[in-house]
Amino acid sequence: MEIFRQIRWQDVVDILLVAFIVYRILLLIKGTRAIQMLVGLGILLIALMISKWINLYTIDWLVQSFWSQIVLALIILFQPELRRALAHIGENPLLYPFSYVEESRHIEEIVRTAVSLSNRKIGSLIVIERETDLKNFIEMGTELDAKVSKEILVSIFQPTSPIHDGAVIIRGKRIIAGGCFLPLSLRADISRSLGTRHRAAIGITEETDAVVIVVSEETGAISIVIGGEITQNLDMNTLRETLTDLFVRKPHRKAMK
Repeated sequence: MEIFRQIRWQDVVDILLVAFIVYRILLLIKGTRAIQMLVGLGILLIALMISKWINLYTIDWLVQSFWSQIVLALIILFQPELRRALAHIGENPLLYPFSYVEESRHIEEIVRTAVSLSNRKIGSLIVIERETDLKNFIEMGTELDAKVSKEILVSIFQPTSPIHDGAVIIRGKRIIAGGCFLPLSLRADISRSLGTRHRAAIGITEETDAVVIVVSEETGAISIVIGGEITQNLDMNTLRETLTDLFVRKPHRKAMK
């Protein structure tokens, strides 16, 4: 009982905050390679303890040297996760006016890309990640990690590009990968006029919550696929409104609640 009397309310708040931070970090790295890195760091920590216990001075010196640079090592190893964490912080409702402008800008780049490809009748498949992690499909393509821009996206889908046949996957404001292969939908009710790109777009949205924009190589028509349902023949304004509602307005309203 004496121990409980010595606990201050600040200590309780401190413990709860640390627990919440650890929980959020674990959620952030769940299903990523960061878990394997954490296991590796844990092994090094165990090696340090064992080397001290049985007096292995050389190993102890090596591990100690590594731990002295641990902060820099963590920044390098967990760079993608840190970037994602900072992005989550940026979604704070107080900062949303700035986030709203940035999101609108990146949506406009995607819309301009689709219209440009449509005018030239260049087939394309643009996948925008939402809550479901698309890492399995990213690993099958060519990792890029580039800024979302019309110029880069159009160049990827040029017939001379080695990755023009696959899909581009966008996460946030970054082009994560190109030349990605997607699962084809096996539904019998899909129109025969729809080609492989459209079936791939329907297939990935049946398995995940991703949003996919398809440009037909034959007609240049722009389609959007959400939840396995395809909406065809979109013009520039309709595409912009749909994407803005999905990625800018709805998150904005959700954050303000």
